[in-house]
This record gives sequence, structure tokens and C-alpha cells, in this order.
Amino acid sequence: MAQHASSIFVKHPVRTLATALAVAAVMPAVLAAPAEAAEQSTAVVSRGVEIPEFYNPPAELPEADGALVRTEPLPLGVGLSIPGVGSLPGTATRVMYKTTDNNGAPAAVTGAYIEPFAAWRGAGDRPLVVVAPGTMGQGDQCSASLGLERPILFNGRTVSVGYEDIGIYRLLARGVAVMVTDYVGLGTTDRLHTYVDRVDGGHAVLDAARAAREVPDASVTAGSRVALYGYSQGGGATGSASELAATYAPEIDLVGAYVGAPPADLRATAQGIDGSALVAALGWTINGLAQSDPELQPILDENLNAKGKAALEDLSTACVGDGIISYPFQRSNSWTTTGESLDDIIEREPTVQAIMTEQKLGNLAPRIPVRLATGTEDDIVPHAQARQLAVDWCGQGVEVTYQAVILPNLGDGLITNHITPLLVDQTAAINWITDRVKGVATGSNCATMPRQP
Repeated sequence: MAQHASSIFVKHPVRTLATALAVAAVMPAVLAAPAEAAEQSTAVVSRGVEIPEFYNPPAELPEADGALVRTEPLPLGVGLSIPGVGSLPGTATRVMYKTTDNNGAPAAVTGAYIEPFAAWRGAGDRPLVVVAPGTMGQGDQCSASLGLERPILFNGRTVSVGYEDIGIYRLLARGVAVMVTDYVGLGTTDRLHTYVDRVDGGHAVLDAARAAREVPDASVTAGSRVALYGYSQGGGATGSASELAATYAPEIDLVGAYVGAPPADLRATAQGIDGSALVAALGWTINGLAQSDPELQPILDENLNAKGKAALEDLSTACVGDGIISYPFQRSNSWTTTGESLDDIIEREPTVQAIMTEQKLGNLAPRIPVRLATGTEDDIVPHAQARQLAVDWCGQGVEVTYQAVILPNLGDGLITNHITPLLVDQTAAINWITDRVKGVATGSNCATMPRQP
């Protein structure tokens, strides 16, 4: 049974083949052709990749958010097991846990918990960092937990790279436990991934923190400090989790969040992506929002032409590499019946405008310190809208450390202006997160915001 999408509507960001290639260059393990399925098999297969049975959610889920549904050992594609010593960089467990989606319904989410080999040398219980991945795509074979098992997957029909693995391993080296979420519908085979949905992303991140404490043999406890780490789609998810934590998960000892290049304003981000090398992210956004908000479907049916509908169907099973290879530099006006861009259609559709408004970050104030970083030349997840989120939070009294990553223009629409700040800023981001889970106090540079780029 293959995963399918219905037609759909509006935008978003992410990271990419350039990142994929950078990761591939430093990762020694290649992967893994998909498992061969019997002709009569009922297994879920996405672009020739058989999704492990583990990812099929049960009919009934636990009542409590963050409750574990199931676990199993997860072999790390880049790791080392030394008999009598332990596993480097740690011991991984594949997890499925329960969350609540944007419509108040239960949803299963998969991910991975990694118990580090390195000792924690700070005060208190071993801390936890929840990693919210950047854009992986929308096919179940693209999930970050599968990326930990198979860092590079290529079978001639799909290409997926676990580019988040580098940051994850760097956190583990500091003795910090890591929980990675796959988000709602990415990996789990029962629904389409609700890409960049604000509530789904925030809830999945917070419930990952809850689920980590239940993993068998995990050293994190209810007293462990917890921090959030995410860039691009992940930055949007950690930003949302920061805003929602006080009401949705007040019991978590949340001490800080890294919010990198967040798509805080989906409409502005859609404008940045349209016509770029990553225009596929428009399709993932449209698909995801239509999954969350079915009232979009009649608007899509009316405005999308055959090419647009075919693109959305195809992208519903695509990973980032697939999207970049198949849809580079296309413009959304080639997907519509009128020749209008998606932004033009948003402009005349109040229903879509209302959904965009509801998805926007910055209307709620996090009660934890946040570090928000954005590249000044980022044109994929535009710098101006990300910086505006910092301004909005500062205006609400949030403890914001704002970091403008100043680099030369590395090519309009090529994704390089979006990926490079992630790599340049990663050490500083991990240092900031490490200080938060150590209990080191932080400040705010909101007072200097008018003078920042």
C-alpha cells in the first residue's frame, strides 16, 4: 500500500542536496537498498522502499500525550559497538509515542532516543535535548529516525540523507541524551506528514521530551533539564514548542531553545521558495496544510491544474533530494488553472489567509530563553521574516539571544544562502544549548535589536 496525498495549498523552507552532499562527504556509511517485498505483500512501500512494520501505528493509542506506544533497538548507521565497553556514540532506541494534532485528535509519532556513551559532567541528572529535524521531505522513507539507521539511501527512485546526524552526534559527545522526533505523519504510515504545521510540530517536539523519560534504560528523569534544537523546519517546530510549552507541557523543565532560520511567516516563506531550487517545499506545505485543514480542498480543486495536482501527488512520497532533482526553479503559476502564483491566490482567498494567520509564529510569548539565528542573505526562509520573529518576541519580554549570521550572497535561489548559516553557526548553537542544560544563566540582546542586521 503506497502513501498518497490529496491535492493541496501554500509554501515553505528547508535544507538540501548541498547539505546532503556535505553530509555524505563526512559520513563513511552508505546505504542500503530497500527491502524486497513479496508481490502479494501488504507492507507500506514508498518509492521502492519498504517501510518497517514498526512504523505502522496501532488502531488504538494511549490516552496520555507523550506515552510510549512501542520501542525497539535502533542500529546506528554510523557507530561502533565495543564488547564489554559500550556503543559509540551511544545506544539508540526507535520509539513511537502519542501526541495530539492540530485538530485535537490523537496521532502516533515516531523518532529515536539515543543514550550517549559519554558521561554527563555537569550538575544534576543527565539532560535531554530534543532535536527537531530540518526538512526531510514527505515520504515515509525520509524520516530522521530512518536516517540515523541508514545515513544515505539511494535506490534509483529516491535519495535520502540523514544530514541531521552530525549535529546529533556532536550533542551526544557532550554527554547529553538526544531525542529526535519524526513529526506527525513522517515515518508513520497512517497519514500524510503535516509539514510545517505550527501546532503539530510544537506538540510533536514537546511530547518527544515526555516520551524520552519512558524509554527503557534511559538515564533522563523528570528532573532532567530539557532543551530544544532545530533549524529551518526544525526551527519552526522548536519556536512553536517554545510558545506552547507553558500551557501544553508545563511539567517539562524546559531551559532553552535554539530556533534556527524559522519559517515564522509561511506566506513570506512561500514567496522566497517559489521559483527556487527548493520549490518542492511549496508542495509539501500545500499537502500538509490540506491534511490539517480540509476546507482547503475545494480551493485547491478549483485552482490547481493537472500539472499542479500531479506534482503534489508525486511530492507526497518525495524526499528533499528527490524534490530538488525533479522540481528545481519551477514557478507556482505553472501549477494553477489561471496562471496566477500561489501568493496571488492567497491574496484573493480569505480562508487561506486565515489559515496563514493561524500558522504564524510570534503571537505567543515563550517563557524560556531562546536563541534565534538567521542568515542575513537567506532567501529561501527569508531573513526578514525570521528576524521579525525575534523582534516580536522581544516586544513581549522574551529572553531572546538574536544572532545574525552575516555571510556574502552565495547564489540567489540556490539554497546555499539557507544551508551555509546552519553549518557556520552550528558550534555556537550547540555551545549555547549546552550552557542552558548545565544551568548557566543567559541574557538577552533585545536592546541591541535596532542596530542588528
